[in-house]
Amino acid sequence: MTRTVPATMAAVQLTGHGGLEKLVYSTDVKVPAPAAGEVLVKVSACGMNNTDVWVRQGAYGTEENAGAVSTWRRQGNTLTFPRIQGTDTVGTIVAVGDGVPASRIGERVMVDFSIYNRDDDSLADIDYMGHGRDGGYAEYQALPAENAHVVDTELSNVELATFCCAYLTGEQMLERAALR
Repeated sequence: MTRTVPATMAAVQLTGHGGLEKLVYSTDVKVPAPAAGEVLVKVSACGMNNTDVWVRQGAYGTEENAGAVSTWRRQGNTLTFPRIQGTDTVGTIVAVGDGVPASRIGERVMVDFSIYNRDDDSLADIDYMGHGRDGGYAEYQALPAENAHVVDTELSNVELATFCCAYLTGEQMLERAALR
């Protein structure tokens, strides 16, 4: 079940490592279809994260240095071009894939940007939206339903889009410090 979704969308695509010239705005990018277990989110806001800048610049590895790994995944690099970046996404679910209740359509959600490796015993082996799969610098983003968290707040979508990565940084600092 879906709301009306166009065939194409506007998006900013990263076409390779380098400067701002590697970010290309296009209006004819195919809207992704949600696979089984996924949702399609109409993006309302997407924050910019320092990781987006570092990946574009090649801080995590480049084509010229095949030994460098542009990811935290132990299996190796998951970054391919073109890639739609954007980790900090807020929007509304407009379509669902098989196995996801149609009742989720219309939910206002904040996206957990982590891509968990469910084939590994360690959830520490992760990747993230905008790197291992397309992110929110587009009108639509397909993602696992488990990554779309309902939000009920008076905060605007723009305000919420500043929380996605920032909260995780704080949470991890508290966890590593073992504060109770």
